[in-house]
Amino acid sequence: MVGEAALAAWRADPDGVDRATRAAAVRFTLEELGAVAPGRSVEVRVPPFGAVQCVEGPTHTRGTPPNVVETDAETWLSLATGVLRWAEALADGRLRVSGTRADLGSLLPLVGRDPAGVAR
Repeated sequence: MVGEAALAAWRADPDGVDRATRAAAVRFTLEELGAVAPGRSVEVRVPPFGAVQCVEGPTHTRGTPPNVVETDAETWLSLATGVLRWAEALADGRLRVSGTRADLGSLLPLVGRDPAGVAR
């Protein structure tokens, strides 16, 4: 509930939310990504607020994973809510992506998905 409320507050006024609300929204959407695409082959990092391992495939247990996505909170929340498209964020350098499994474009946006993970 806290995460959903934080995301709703961010969507209503992205520039007006405080750090704690932004952090809660990021963590909530990272958890949602983990639920939509369970696994441990890609690590998504949104410093300093959180990270999640997701996507089925070879698991990673030590050191830097071979498949990493890293971005800032605003970009991540924009991707998660559909305000920004993966290809656009990648093209203009808002995403740092490495590895063959790190393209999450088909999993986003997270908002508006049904419980089976299908975009509505």
